[in-house]
Amino acid sequence: MHFKLLIALVEDDKTDAVVAAARKAGATGCTVINQARGEGLEKAKTFFGLALETQRDVLLFLVEQHLSRDILETIQDVGEFENKPGTGIAFQIDVEDAVGVASQMKQLTGVVEEKI
Repeated sequence: MHFKLLIALVEDDKTDAVVAAARKAGATGCTVINQARGEGLEKAKTFFGLALETQRDVLLFLVEQHLSRDILETIQDVGEFENKPGTGIAFQIDVEDAVGVASQMKQLTGVVEEKI
């Protein structure tokens, strides 16, 4: 079984909805890193020198490769990345090897066989 790492940078008020939707789409878990910040095409707005920016969370999903695209698109839809510029991004990278995922592999075997 091969895995992909999905990394999503989302507004913190959308984290719970994105994680729930990703689980429904096939993700078996998520690691959340709170209070990330970043900058896109335009600089963050300021008010008397104080940055007015929403907090972001970094979501890490280790998912089976055959499920990854559906989960990625679900994250995009729920996070509203295409509808509202600056709300977040998500991408996937290949995972060469992973340990500690034996229980997930048992659960995913039937699901992946249906997809193939």
